[in-house]
Amino acid sequence: MSNDAAASYETVKGLDEENGITWLARAPATTRGRSRYRRRWPRERHREFTDWAEYIKRQRGEARVLAGFADRDDALPAFEAAYGFELTSDQLIILAGGDTAQTAAAASQGTNGANAAMVYGTDGSIAALGLVVLEDPAGVQPVYEPAPTIRTEVLDQWPEIAEILDPVFSELTLKTLQILNGKVAVDGQDPKNGCPRVPADGGLHRVA
Repeated sequence: MSNDAAASYETVKGLDEENGITWLARAPATTRGRSRYRRRWPRERHREFTDWAEYIKRQRGEARVLAGFADRDDALPAFEAAYGFELTSDQLIILAGGDTAQTAAAASQGTNGANAAMVYGTDGSIAALGLVVLEDPAGVQPVYEPAPTIRTEVLDQWPEIAEILDPVFSELTLKTLQILNGKVAVDGQDPKNGCPRVPADGGLHRVA
């Protein structure tokens, strides 16, 4: 795993070439492997983990974090080490299984005093629940970007597949995936019935 998107893509692309698999263009979005999200504080405007770490240091008793994987080396301990903060046991609410739908909902509702949670960056409930993503400038979390793969012999026979898929994946930004996932997870839309296109103006247009 790596937090360098381009390097990761080139590595797996090169390795799979030996297996007769071609990787097409990757999407400019990542789940960031269970990133942390928070509720909107009335007087605070945190946008990065650096801000969050300073908040914890200043207001230790006010941080209550929901997590389902606090003991994993690449999860909460990695953030604590990179940003120089440490949560005490009474500041953590551990949910078994790491269900991000649970942690996001509980953080939004303030369950047991929770005001932050760790979830996937592409979760569709983020906007609906009033949560705000914290940027990870230190690149603690590995990058997971969606990309289509295809057998090379098939692509050689029908090269137009890449011409069709590349423009689609180039539009799958983090914001777009959050909106599309929200249409399914929150609004209950069936993805089989087409999907809404999310243009630059932020509106939604249906694509059959």
